Amino acid sequence: MPNRKHGGPGDEEDLDIFSKEMRDVQPLKKHKERADLKRSSEPDKSSIEARQQAAITDKQSDPNYLSSDYIPKVEPHDFLEYCKPGVQAGVYRKLRLGKYDIEARLDLHRKTLEQARQDVFYFIQDCMSYDLRTVMILHGKGDRGTDKALIKSHVAFWLKQMPEVLAYHSAQRHHGGTGALYILLKKSDRKKQETRERLNNRNF
Repeated sequence: MPNRKHGGPGDEEDLDIFSKEMRDVQPLKKHKERADLKRSSEPDKSSIEARQQAAITDKQSDPNYLSSDYIPKVEPHDFLEYCKPGVQAGVYRKLRLGKYDIEARLDLHRKTLEQARQDVFYFIQDCMSYDLRTVMILHGKGDRGTDKALIKSHVAFWLKQMPEVLAYHSAQRHHGGTGALYILLKKSDRKKQETRERLNNRNF
């Protein structure tokens, strides 16, 4: 049987079949695909700058100044106490013993640290706007997690940062004990004005 030479009719027939099979296949544009991939993997500098600027703007517009940078740690069952100079001893004693009516409560159980930070700040602001003087925060003991007394430690520190807070003390057992705080707030400017007017009227 004679040998088929290269380039004979059989090769032409195979080439024709191959061409028909491949006619719908589009060749890859390797350079373009590689360039597109490179562009998609690089960070967009303009979008990064926009996000950074937005973060700065949000921080500047947030009135909440409570800090979490360094917090003195307390233990889950520690009694907490704080009193600014000028608060009368009898007033602080009544607060410590739970003798004042609790006008508002904030419960921080099952809150994240950031949620607690926001809640404490705006709770005190709201209490001031309603002229409340004695309120309570239930922060829990925090004796079950790995980071002991996390919320409790932060609340004790945050309240000292707030000029509206005159004093606080761990609650009596029936109010939550070392898992809660009685808080004494200063008089609002409106209340101070009402007191001055009342005293002035008595002098006439």
